[in-house]
Amino acid sequence: MALHASLRQLLISPPGGWPAAWTYFTYMLSKTTDFDLLMYLSMVGLDAALRYSRQVREEAVRASQLEAQLAQAQLQLLRSQLRPHFLFNTLHAISALMHSDVDAADRMVGQLSELLRASLERDGRQEVPLSEELELLAPYLDIERTRFSDRLQVEVDVAPEVRDALVPPLLLQPLVENAIRHGIAPRRGPGRVWVRAALSGERLAVEVRDDGVGPPSSGVEALREGIGLGSTRARLERLYGNAHALTLEANAPRGFAVSLSLPYRRVRS
Repeated sequence: MALHASLRQLLISPPGGWPAAWTYFTYMLSKTTDFDLLMYLSMVGLDAALRYSRQVREEAVRASQLEAQLAQAQLQLLRSQLRPHFLFNTLHAISALMHSDVDAADRMVGQLSELLRASLERDGRQEVPLSEELELLAPYLDIERTRFSDRLQVEVDVAPEVRDALVPPLLLQPLVENAIRHGIAPRRGPGRVWVRAALSGERLAVEVRDDGVGPPSSGVEALREGIGLGSTRARLERLYGNAHALTLEANAPRGFAVSLSLPYRRVRS
């Protein structure tokens, strides 16, 4: 019993710590085992450990690549949902104008062509400079100004220092489209939409605000997200995870606002 207790104590708390215990163990093993056999077993054990370590690293790399490919495919799918959405709405607006203002409808066709060209040029990129996103937004705003005439005013206020900030492509267009379609279009009389972007600390703050009819009387929580807002939320979640924020709120005294907070990353020169 005393020997058993002493051996157990040696295993639990070896004198001099585990390095000293390991040195003592290998010394005693070399005294009782053929040295060549000991070296052979040591090399076999080392080779097995290296193989296992390499296998674990390769599996981790494969898993990371598969996850990245899946995220890329999901982002492409979400982006593909947006183009038919605003294309259908724009064609509907052109069709409506063909019976009342042929020249305006013709201008809208040209603006739509420019919009599609600029949009297709961004295929394959998950982030673009904000300045390019504003260029993509411009022909869409021209289309809507033609459609609504003096009923629509849009103010774009973007701080110079964030124009090279990286954002997802087609970020602003669906948000502005929602503001016009659900805020300005249903109201009587003219309406205004504001698009703003600036630095907020070390983050990019983007806001699309309107003075339209606003959320339902039951509050913002009762809103049902359509394709534009839902896809935008999903894309931001895929790209930034918990590093982003998307906030919906009523605009005082009337209207609606969507606010985004994104990591501020600039275009590499």
